[in-house]
Amino acid sequence: MRFILDAIFLGLYLILGIPVLWVLNQMGKSEKWKYKTDLIALRMVQKAFKVMLFIAGTKQVVIGEENVPKDQPVLYIPNHRSYFDILLLYSRVPGLTGFVSKDSMQKFYLLRDWMKKLHCLFLNRENPREGLKTILQGIENIKNGISMCIFPEGTRSKKGNEMLEFHHGSFKCALKTKAPIVPVVFVNSFKVLDEKGCKPVNVQIHYLKPIYAEEYAGMKTSELAELVKGRIEEVLKEYRA
Repeated sequence: MRFILDAIFLGLYLILGIPVLWVLNQMGKSEKWKYKTDLIALRMVQKAFKVMLFIAGTKQVVIGEENVPKDQPVLYIPNHRSYFDILLLYSRVPGLTGFVSKDSMQKFYLLRDWMKKLHCLFLNRENPREGLKTILQGIENIKNGISMCIFPEGTRSKKGNEMLEFHHGSFKCALKTKAPIVPVVFVNSFKVLDEKGCKPVNVQIHYLKPIYAEEYAGMKTSELAELVKGRIEEVLKEYRA
């Protein structure tokens, strides 16, 4: 029932939001209004996501949110276990933030249009050249003051709080922009949604201390990936124990 209610709410939001999104897109064509309309879109989606989390019965314990820099764009690197990871993180970001999503999301009309307004990017995993273009666009977003969130596992892990291997290319966004990396750890988010639907769950969200450019200077993407993964793994090990 919770899943059905969430689906109904999302559908109504997308349909009723058509004229709002149109107005925001039209106003956003002006440089004077672009930032303001992007921010309005972000706050609207954040409120919608909070409603969806409430419907799902998801309670959040947030640890270390003060670690997120508020005065500059960052690169969020979370572990990935549930579709709700996106709702959990995006409902809390302080400023404009785009997600890197799989290319197949573009077939969902209206949802895709809101994602584009929010600076989300679509990654084609089958085409390396197109994948590189997506990463380069992510780099441009960060240079323009827009934070990015990338799930370097590439897909959801199906092993509880276990992690998959990280794809190294994700970290080019940091190396090319010298943006702070904020590792984010979701604990138990995989319990929110399963084949039976949504269940009330307590989820922990850990914002770890940022990894600044001085710390990863001179590293290769593979080395930086292992550094970030190791810090996320340290938190997950405590809960697996």
